[in-house]
Amino acid sequence: MKLIFLGPPGSGKGTQAKMLAKALGIAHISMGDILREAIKNGTEVGSLAKQYLSRGALVPDEVVNEIARQAIEKHKEKGFVLDGYPRTVKQGEFVNGITGIDKVIYIDVPKDEIVKRLAGRLSCRKCGAVYHAMGNPPKKAGVCDVCGSELYTRDDDREETIKARFEVYEKETEPLVKFYGAKVSKIDGLGDLARVENKIRSSL
Repeated sequence: MKLIFLGPPGSGKGTQAKMLAKALGIAHISMGDILREAIKNGTEVGSLAKQYLSRGALVPDEVVNEIARQAIEKHKEKGFVLDGYPRTVKQGEFVNGITGIDKVIYIDVPKDEIVKRLAGRLSCRKCGAVYHAMGNPPKKAGVCDVCGSELYTRDDDREETIKARFEVYEKETEPLVKFYGAKVSKIDGLGDLARVENKIRSSL
């Protein structure tokens, strides 16, 4: 299957996309993970992406489209889950020029819940594991359970950046729901991981 996950930042789409890809035995293509790895490695793409992500803006099409094209071409025969891309109708049109999409999963979460979730999110600098100060705290404050490295708040998880990201999402990404039309399954993103996962599975 060739799937796309949509939803506002903090909706849990990344976690659910990764879980579903593993269950289906297909590739999980996370644009956010790709860009963060590029930033960590100090590549040219990473330096450019950092300028936009740190203020909650979208990385320009010419950067993400080429990254997406390479990943999609690599996995389109066996299937994939696209997570964090496309983010605009133009990017959706770009994907359609490469391959067809079977289903779009749209995880819907209210804005006030998004702010609450992201404002408490903590990430591991080394392995990328994600925690939440209230909902899923690490066993030891500030330390990753998995690898023992330092936890931090990403620049794009600071409250002022969260609000900017949500505004960008509403303006640029929500039109994708109309663009994909009947292929979209809208999933209530409130509740625990298993509950949301079951709803997604039932929609396929």
